Parts: sequence; C-alpha cells; structure tokens
Amino acid sequence: MQPGLELVFEAQGRLAAPIDMGLTHQGVRRIIPILEGSFEGPNIRGTFITDGAADWQYSRADGVTQAEATYALRTNDGVVIMVNNYGLRHGPDEVIRRLAAGEQVSPSEYYFRTNPRFIAPAGRYEWLNKSIFIAAGARYPDAIKLWFYRVT
Repeated sequence: MQPGLELVFEAQGRLAAPIDMGLTHQGVRRIIPILEGSFEGPNIRGTFITDGAADWQYSRADGVTQAEATYALRTNDGVVIMVNNYGLRHGPDEVIRRLAAGEQVSPSEYYFRTNPRFIAPAGRYEWLNKSIFIAAGARYPDAIKLWFYRVT
C-alpha cells in the first residue's frame, strides 16, 4: 500500500540573525533563534513558545545544510507540545548563494524537507505521538514557513 499525506498545519516563524559558531568537525555550525511564530490547520492552531527555541544547523562538506530545530507550540486551548524537527536543505550553488545573500528565492528552486517529531501530553493532541510526519519548507531572509503533513 502506498502511503499518502494529510496536511496537519502550516507554520510560519520570524527568525533572528544567525549566530555563527564557526568551523566544527561537522562543518560550519550556526544557531538561528526563533523569535515568534504561529501555526494553523484544520484541527490545531496556536503560537510558538520562543524561550529557548532555535534551529541548530550546520553546512556539510557536500553543500547540504542540516537543520536540528527544537521548539514548543502552545495550542489556542493552552496545550504545550514539544517539537524536534530534523531537516535537509540544498540546491544549485547559485540558488543557495542567493538564499545566503538574503534574496527572496522560490521554494521550488531548492529542496527543503524535515522530519518533525512531536511530544504531546495525553488528551486532545496525543495523536501527534502516534504517526510519522514530514514537512516541506521555505526559507526567507528573516523568516521560515513550513507545511506539516501526517503520513497516512
């Protein structure tokens, strides 16, 4: 049976300027704090909890940016859900240079996919603990947009 995708929610966040850690054994590391954000879907909506929210990423030798974001969501009915989101972003050198320069680049010009993992408390949103999710992303000069899908 071929799996399908069900849209769970769309999220957007405003990002701080990257904090450059420099060259590490993994590649060039940087931290990108998440300043604010919101999400909305058919059965869930709310805002990001931004205290400590950040994307820890590094640029690999093969030109791929590997993201490791950790943040929390607060639903409009007050439930807190933790998210660990692991992803990859890459594309043609010219497109990646334009992204790095802060230009607007269509997300169709590069690959940006993530594998979010949720930790939700018992109750209304515990279904997030029981499925596999993927997300497609778009990076903007000071923002990010992600579309989260449940694999059916």
